This record gives sequence, structure tokens and C-alpha cells, in this order.
Amino acid sequence: MLNSTSVLIMLCGVTIAAFSQILLKTSANIEHESFIKQYLNKRVIIGYLLMLIATFFSIAAYSGMDYRFGQALESVGFVLVTVLSCLILKEKLSKKKVIGIAMIVGGVIVFCL
Repeated sequence: MLNSTSVLIMLCGVTIAAFSQILLKTSANIEHESFIKQYLNKRVIIGYLLMLIATFFSIAAYSGMDYRFGQALESVGFVLVTVLSCLILKEKLSKKKVIGIAMIVGGVIVFCL
């Protein structure tokens, strides 16, 4: 069974998790003054809080859908992280990444039909 509200909740959680990963990556790219500040800074704390929120979204979404659909929707996160990396972090989009994204999207579409 696939509930549209649960799908929307899951996709919101996946989007929040993708932004969290980008935030954590930006923190990793910064040179910090000490070992402690590398792991206890504003970006890392907010990033992990966003991951916690995304976890609650996933839990809420799974209550209204079969587990197999949740796994398929979670894979959309790979696509979002790649797109956000290109837009925010200015990473290059290689031919392999485009093929990988196309395969993920195609797999999700086929699986959910």
C-alpha cells in the first residue's frame, strides 16, 4: 500500500537529510582551530539535528506505507545530494554521475509502478 501523505512525508525527510549532508560536507571543508571545534561547531550540530528530524520524518512515513516503498524513496536522497553538491558546493557533474542518477530515478519509477 502506498499512501500519498506518507510518500510526501518520506520525501520531506529525504530532502532534509540531503541538506544535512551538504551542511556537514561544508563543515568538513573548513579548517578548524582544534580537534574539538572540528566536531563541535555550529554546522555540525545543526547538521546532526537535521538528521535527527529526518529520522522522525522517516518513522512517521513508514507508519503509512510498506517498508519496500520506503527504501525506494530513500534512494532519491542520492539524487538530491548530487544535485545539491553541484548547486551549492560547485562540484562537477560527471558522465558517470549522470548515468547513476538516471539509473536511480529509473529504478524508483519502475519499482513504484
